[in-house]
Amino acid sequence: MTKPFQPTQTTAFYVQAVLSFAVSLASVVVALVYLPVEGWIRAFLGLGLLYVVTSTVTLCKVVRDRQELSEVSNRVDQARLDKLLAEHDPFKVDA
Repeated sequence: MTKPFQPTQTTAFYVQAVLSFAVSLASVVVALVYLPVEGWIRAFLGLGLLYVVTSTVTLCKVVRDRQELSEVSNRVDQARLDKLLAEHDPFKVDA
């Protein structure tokens, strides 16, 4: 049975992703706070930012779940094929 390649994430990549998200979110929040407009416009833009962040997290989870599901089904199919090949005897003669 062949073992599929498992990509790994380094700690540096994880830290970079978290810091990038934190810096981008903080910079937009600071920009919203200092934006020279009325409060209701600031609140509307903040609500839009919150919607974008939550929908991005949801999209990431859906993509991850779909990828994991395809990996599991591929492993099951590979295990079935390996079992069939192991049980198959090419020299067996039906009497």
